[in-house]
Amino acid sequence: MNKLIATLVAGLFATAAFAQTATTQTSPATTTTTTMPATTTTPATRATDTAVDAAKADAKAVKKTAEADAKVEKVAADATADKAIANADNQKAKAKAQRKSAKAKADAKADKAAATSDAKVDAAR
Repeated sequence: MNKLIATLVAGLFATAAFAQTATTQTSPATTTTTTMPATTTTPATRATDTAVDAAKADAKAVKKTAEADAKVEKVAADATADKAIANADNQKAKAKAQRKSAKAKADAKADKAAATSDAKVDAAR
């Protein structure tokens, strides 16, 4: 951006230096106006063209940089989304394992209670 501004300022100075207005000379009897030939504005045109080309190149560079930044942000967002999905899957698997463990503990407790009651019934006979 700084290069773009510097190029535009340089272009303005170049056009101001080479494309000055014609001077008027007055004499007592007649007034005449002299103008500069058209060929003297050629350096200003070249300077302006160079400035425009530099500005276009800077604009392209800025656009490419912005596109690259957008791609990086997209990859980062995708990575964050993938991480969130993996985390959700991990939590889901953990919850499923806890439910399975709780069910196994409940079944074991019920089996133990049944075995204890069977043992009491056998002892009572």
